[in-house]
Amino acid sequence: IVPVAWRRWRKSLIAPATFREIAASWCAIREPRYDTVIDTQGLVRTGVMARVARGQRHGYDSASIRERLASAFYDVRHSVSRELHAVERNRILTGLALAFTPQGAPNFGLDRAALSDSTARYAVLLHATAQRQKEWPVANWIALGHSMAARGMEIVLPWGNERERARSVEIAALVPGARVPERAPLDSVARLIAGAQCVVGVDTGLLHLAAALGVPLAAIFIGSKPHLTGPVGNGPLVTLGAHGAAPAVDEVIAAVEKLLSSS
Repeated sequence: IVPVAWRRWRKSLIAPATFREIAASWCAIREPRYDTVIDTQGLVRTGVMARVARGQRHGYDSASIRERLASAFYDVRHSVSRELHAVERNRILTGLALAFTPQGAPNFGLDRAALSDSTARYAVLLHATAQRQKEWPVANWIALGHSMAARGMEIVLPWGNERERARSVEIAALVPGARVPERAPLDSVARLIAGAQCVVGVDTGLLHLAAALGVPLAAIFIGSKPHLTGPVGNGPLVTLGAHGAAPAVDEVIAAVEKLLSSS
């Protein structure tokens, strides 16, 4: 694992400390010689990273990729339909690069029971996202939180930056018994999610982690397409809303009540 802090770097690209971090990451990517390099993201910045790495580079062809210029950085280009779900696209591309055909449902290799031994009864609300067009209004989260608190459920509102923390605090202030935890690394957040009775969230990375863990999940889609990037997992799961069409509060509350009743 080589950390690439692109979101932080782009805020201070001319700072000497940023240059040093970029150079260190580039050296770490460049140092080994790999048998195969696969870029499943299909962005210019990930294409550049693939090009920096030493080894035969695989990616999507120009008709399959998200950013067409990125295709120029690969040695081998594969055709994979853009109408497929992102998980399926990644599996197919990896299979083509490594000469195998993926079979059956995805197995994420995660064990929910091993990650959490919590007996507390709580729900995690993932309101935060890097893309504001994917956000569900604060008033809706407050209404949902009230409904879940009335069922005796503690509400936990994790966050990743100061804007998200302020939003968590705003929601928690108006939801009885809601809690805003300290900022934590991903493994700690994974344990928090694994121990939840239910997770409700917008289209963000932690939502997909909850799905991979099999936690009962209600996914809210507003600014992205669920048939392309919806959560995939073996647990109880419901997807609400669509690109440009946010679900109503009552619709989400009904879905969550159904999840809690069956779990």
